Amino acid sequence: MFILGIKTGMRISELLSLNVGDVWEKGRPVDILNLRKQQVKGKKEARAIPLNQAAKDAIQELVEWLSQQGEITSDTPLFPSQISGDRLSRFQAHRRLKQAYYDAGLTGKVTTHSLRKSFGTKIYAVTKDIMVTKELLGHANVNTTQKYIGVGMDALRAAVDAI
Repeated sequence: MFILGIKTGMRISELLSLNVGDVWEKGRPVDILNLRKQQVKGKKEARAIPLNQAAKDAIQELVEWLSQQGEITSDTPLFPSQISGDRLSRFQAHRRLKQAYYDAGLTGKVTTHSLRKSFGTKIYAVTKDIMVTKELLGHANVNTTQKYIGVGMDALRAAVDAI
């Protein structure tokens, strides 16, 4: 969940809505994740997210793990609850991510939205293109995207050093 969140910028509700069939076709991870209109916030419009190799590797491992747990179909939730077998809840997802952060020795405020904001910041740092960042995050307005792009001390220092 962590890898897919940080490598796709999907909202936690979008991640938790995924089924195996959304990410897995013909025995391998899809190249482009197509979120359906009913999966995106506000049911605005469908969104396509190209997957990098790290995201595909995470999907591969997850589908293999799910297969070991029992029979899976295209309708099997990608992130099932180990308690109920249904979809993982937002609360359970937050708890799992918080534990993963702790296990990795990370500190600071932990939210499921942190993955999305980190993705947005990294995409903008790489592309320097607010419109690409906006599209990948699925924002309707570029003003919302601007709130996601953190300005770190390194960027401030580089700007001052450049003058």
